Amino acid sequence: MIKLRIIFLLLLASGNIAYAQLSNQEIAVLKTNMVKAVENPKLTDSLFAKLNKLPNKTALVTGYLGTLEALKAKHSWNPYNKIKYVSQSLKTMQKAIDMDGENMEIRFMRFSIEFYTPSFLGFSKNLAQDKREIIKHYQNGNFGLADAELVKNVAKFMINSKKCSAAEVKILTKYL
Repeated sequence: MIKLRIIFLLLLASGNIAYAQLSNQEIAVLKTNMVKAVENPKLTDSLFAKLNKLPNKTALVTGYLGTLEALKAKHSWNPYNKIKYVSQSLKTMQKAIDMDGENMEIRFMRFSIEFYTPSFLGFSKNLAQDKREIIKHYQNGNFGLADAELVKNVAKFMINSKKCSAAEVKILTKYL
């Protein structure tokens, strides 16, 4: 009986480890490193490898992977690889959105990828939809797990993108 309990506890513990994701502190470090990865291809590759190894990825981790794929496109010199990475990035971002379409941070990541991708490539199909979803979060004051700094930075980016109407800018300005 004791052996059964020990085996059961070990199974439960291993199950919890298999579903473990990044802690809040690890996510904070990851966000800092993501900013650095914009200019650092080696950091982009190492972050991608680390996140890609995680089992049972959450929607947010999947979104970060999609963003890192877009950064791989930025760092690539080969036009074919650039298009391949952006295409894969947007597929990964769609997967993240399918997992959690209400997550403002994921919507913002996809918006920013599509914003910086030349429109003639045809990869900017979700800009309007993501903008609407992001603005909806600001209208409702519902930011989920997003911290105050992220809320402020997203508002700034959206205003500076020149993709928002005067009424939308007014909504966003309240959070600066």
